[in-house]
Amino acid sequence: MHSKFKFFLFALTLYFPFTVWSHTPSDSISTEQDITPVLINAYFSQQPILGLTSSAQTINTRFLEAQQTTTLLPAVNTVAGVRMEERSPGSYRLAMRGSLIRSPFGIRNAKIYIDDLPLTDAGGNTYLNLLDPAGIHAIHIIKGPDGSLYGANSGGVINIQPEGFDVSQNQTSLLLSGGSFGLFQEQLSIQRKVDNNYNFSVDQSFTRSDGYRDNTKLHKKTLQTAHRWQYTPKNDLRFFALYSNLGYRTPGGLTRDQMEENPRMSRPAAGPNPSAKAQQAGIYNKTFYGGITHRAQLHPKLSHTVSIFGSNTDFENPFITNYEYRKENNLGLRTYFSYENIDHPQVKWQMQLGFEGQKGWYKIDNYDNEQGVSTDPQAKDNLDNIQHSFFYRAMINLYTRWTIEGSIGLNQSKIAYNHRFPEITNASGRINFGGIWMPRIATSYRVHKRLALRGSVSKGYSPPTIAEVRPSNQTINSELKAETGTNYEIGGRIETANRRLIVDLSMYHYQMDNGIVQQRNDRAEDYYRNAGEIKQQGIETSVWTYVLVPNRQRFIQALNVHSSASYNHYRFGNYEVAEQDFSGNKVTAVPDWVWTNTVLMSFPKQFGLNLSHNFTSAMPLNDENSVFSEKFHLLQAKGTWMWSLKNKRQLQIFAGIDNLLNERYSLGNDINAFGNRFFNPAPTRNYYGGMKIVL
Repeated sequence: MHSKFKFFLFALTLYFPFTVWSHTPSDSISTEQDITPVLINAYFSQQPILGLTSSAQTINTRFLEAQQTTTLLPAVNTVAGVRMEERSPGSYRLAMRGSLIRSPFGIRNAKIYIDDLPLTDAGGNTYLNLLDPAGIHAIHIIKGPDGSLYGANSGGVINIQPEGFDVSQNQTSLLLSGGSFGLFQEQLSIQRKVDNNYNFSVDQSFTRSDGYRDNTKLHKKTLQTAHRWQYTPKNDLRFFALYSNLGYRTPGGLTRDQMEENPRMSRPAAGPNPSAKAQQAGIYNKTFYGGITHRAQLHPKLSHTVSIFGSNTDFENPFITNYEYRKENNLGLRTYFSYENIDHPQVKWQMQLGFEGQKGWYKIDNYDNEQGVSTDPQAKDNLDNIQHSFFYRAMINLYTRWTIEGSIGLNQSKIAYNHRFPEITNASGRINFGGIWMPRIATSYRVHKRLALRGSVSKGYSPPTIAEVRPSNQTINSELKAETGTNYEIGGRIETANRRLIVDLSMYHYQMDNGIVQQRNDRAEDYYRNAGEIKQQGIETSVWTYVLVPNRQRFIQALNVHSSASYNHYRFGNYEVAEQDFSGNKVTAVPDWVWTNTVLMSFPKQFGLNLSHNFTSAMPLNDENSVFSEKFHLLQAKGTWMWSLKNKRQLQIFAGIDNLLNERYSLGNDINAFGNRFFNPAPTRNYYGGMKIVL
């Protein structure tokens, strides 16, 4: 693309530092200038985000629909301090206030829930790519370690609110879309409010894509249902179930020269190792996940919540050097009592006492890979994992201005392993990461009814996951230690009287000990080691504003703006490997700057236009800091048109462009890659469009 045209388009994004919501059937233009207060599901209740003691953000349905509906990546990346990558269609990686150096298959250092049900399994892994965006009502994000209440995590907590628990009216919708590189998507959603006591939803989806690069085909099928039944005025029952059948090919990393020669190629053969295409490298995941939650109001001030959940996963990974099969079963329990006293309007307090525990059974077998067919066995292991935590929290709110809360959790994690093949001595053993106390003290003070200042001190804790103790090099590493650290954070949030402008600012310092980093051997297999100290310091800011409040009398009827930025000063402490000293280097896979801007513009005749911009600075791709990725600017656009039909039916037609500037960049880089195969080229400019009918 001509450089002047690139500069012009980028200048537009600077002039409009925007965040986008798509124009959905529930949207309406109003002359009311007071924006609804932002609520978040956090710390056992729904509450206004202004007085929250943590840095947090909510992504609602409109925000998710503002982008391409096949992926969570664009919406999640608008949250300062949270970064998601997609190496190929369906292959998610996510980091919360941290690096992607611990992400062989997905998410590390974060705890993710669906309502009160942990999606993160007993082994520490989260298959976030199993969810379809259409089945999500909202995503609530709490940044910073909070092991005191939510078990092992050092980056933060994500609570996903599925469709179905809060249905307000009967609705059926069907979405069909298609796009570049063989993209096709179908989503069907049925939501029913049977009466005031029972409602449910059923969400089904199918997505396929050939992908931008060779050997990147995706097929994904999901079926999800959520039910809520208030069978007595004081008792509530919730049920959630998900089945996902996900399969995608993995193209593998390229060297810089290979990427410049042909960014669409998959990893070619090198030395004794065949190519990714010849080995039919890919990921195949069939998972059933389900859980049930019961909430009982035992007394006007006392309630009890208990959740039982579990999952079954069949996982296959044909790789360059082996063919891996994993059978994973998980079972868990989360329960707590909550006491709340609001008798005195000027002094309100509450406390919770609870337990969360999970047990996982993992069977991992590796075979030779003969062009996508498993043959002779290489290694077979069983690993059983137990994680549990006891937690307590107390909170007091004084004169509706000052909130003080303290919480503490006792976390424990153990792994038992049995090496079944080949036969060796000392084939069985146990790894005990011990018990660790996880305290948190936090406060928020409303200097003014529209200005709140906050501060917190919290402990972070993240034991090695099953995928790190037994990585793709097939060696059980019993020497890995859990990451621990203390996070110090201050921040503030201000909003105008009519909420036309909201600003949030956070500053944190997290001193991590025994940081776990990813390495690769000459067979491109992963293994992990502790890197000693990692110093994580950062500044995050977000701005929301209505530049033009809703008004039907103008050509631009509404203009909504959001901009977020994060600065990450992450450095290794004392870190030496063999004769190499990496102390003081930048932490691998962390950009210094990430800046996102998004906008929603509404026009007459129910036309809407969404623009979004993402700038990510260069980042080191190895611990030596000798190889860096290129910085990039991504610009996306989506236009929608809503047409009202008879009997409250609606038709939405939409079209979008991704990577409008036609940037050539790498997303989901391979960290510390052997043979300099760091890069996974992302798609160039591409298009999509479709329709959604609501009945």
